[in-house]
Amino acid sequence: MRNILLFMIFLFLCPCLSFAGDKLIVQKAKKDITLTGYTRSKTTVTVSSEISGKVLRVNYDVGRTIGKKPFFEIDPTFINFQIKSARQSIKQLEISQQRMNSRVSYLRKEFNRIDKLHKGDRATEVKRDAAQEDLKQAKLEAQSLKSERAVLETTLKELQERKSRHNIYAPRGWIVVKKIVEASEIVSPNMPLAQVSDYRNLIVPLSVSGEELAALEKLPKEFDARLEGKPITASINWINPEFNEKTRKLSIELILANYEEKGRGGLRFSLPLGIEAEGLIVPKAAVINRYDNPRVTIMETGKTINIMILGESDGFLVIAEDEHLSLGTELNSP
Repeated sequence: MRNILLFMIFLFLCPCLSFAGDKLIVQKAKKDITLTGYTRSKTTVTVSSEISGKVLRVNYDVGRTIGKKPFFEIDPTFINFQIKSARQSIKQLEISQQRMNSRVSYLRKEFNRIDKLHKGDRATEVKRDAAQEDLKQAKLEAQSLKSERAVLETTLKELQERKSRHNIYAPRGWIVVKKIVEASEIVSPNMPLAQVSDYRNLIVPLSVSGEELAALEKLPKEFDARLEGKPITASINWINPEFNEKTRKLSIELILANYEEKGRGGLRFSLPLGIEAEGLIVPKAAVINRYDNPRVTIMETGKTINIMILGESDGFLVIAEDEHLSLGTELNSP
């Protein structure tokens, strides 16, 4: 009875039996790392002025989100005067055109009347030619007024377009990160006024080694990560193929999605990643380690191979690579 009890205790405690139903396979050694970085805005742009003038109003301060209102409003007094003058000139031309159209109509009737008299030998050819010339000159004057009006209408459109530049807008939904000028200041063309950033979409710039990049590219198109300890979804936005000789790494950019926190820079991003390391891993259950002489037995050939143990992790031993042990080789349980 005592022998039976001891045997049952041995069966319960012996760890090697737990692998009896599992295949003992040689695998590539891996190590777990965590890529960390900090969020940035997806895009930052400088808001500049296209015209010169005095700033009347600044509708957003640093940290504010851009809405419907223009960011900066430039004094439009002088451009308004020019627009008003152009409109008055067009009205004057309209009156002149009406007058000239009326004269052309009259001269056409007069020419037709004299032409009939000339054909009936009741008017001289000189009088007919004079009427024809008057009609011709009136038509040319009408065409000249039409062209002049077209030029003024083009000038008016240009002035209205220039006036629209007095209201300086920034992309709606972006956030002001820097304000350079205030109300009452004088600005000039191409002068930077502020900076705005798009924090609706966050990115994380990283520098990675070739092994880390290879592991990243094996992940799904969208993979799980963490932002400030909370789960999010990330994907690779771009990979810069230019190699940094100082760091011996490549620059990449990840774009984040499904985060609940308000977008801002400096949020801590982390991504657990398994990358390939030197050596192989074999299950502990496949290793015979008597007299400090560790070895494994290949199931297919029955050949025993001496191994060099480099470390251990979670039921596996990390061993030095051996020409007799290829990836996927099945081992015997001792």
